[in-house]
Amino acid sequence: MTDTNSSGAMQVDVDLVRQLAQLLDVTQLTEIEVEDGDRKIRVARKAAAAAPVQYAPQLAAPAPTAAASPAVEAGAMAPASTVNAVKSPMVGTAYLAAEPGAKPFSSVGQKVAAGDTLLIVEAMKVMNPIVAPTAGTITSILIENGQPVEFDQPLVVVE
Repeated sequence: MTDTNSSGAMQVDVDLVRQLAQLLDVTQLTEIEVEDGDRKIRVARKAAAAAPVQYAPQLAAPAPTAAASPAVEAGAMAPASTVNAVKSPMVGTAYLAAEPGAKPFSSVGQKVAAGDTLLIVEAMKVMNPIVAPTAGTITSILIENGQPVEFDQPLVVVE
């Protein structure tokens, strides 16, 4: 933890601070404090502020065309389709399977139960399972294997 040397300067256990910071990522806490006798260490980070949401007025949709646009063909989804999306709780790299060549954790059309692993996000060399919050059917997977993801980025839609 913290200690003072003979000159009175504070000595900080950098490895412990790193472990506590990593624990903040894994548990999604904003603050951790550890005490050992009269010594204590506190690691805190600012909570991510939610961006304000602005909705545009609903306009009449254009009539569908015979050929889909390239974005739709590539699997891009309209923002309204991510309403039931499971979002990334952290910044990291998303993996759809436990290891290269392994069967994916989930696929489109698969029924899942609450708590089933949908994918994993690796952050700071820790593999964090991302689980289904409710039972349902996977209607869309919004990321690719090995893709970097941001905090609160939609990953999988479970309806």
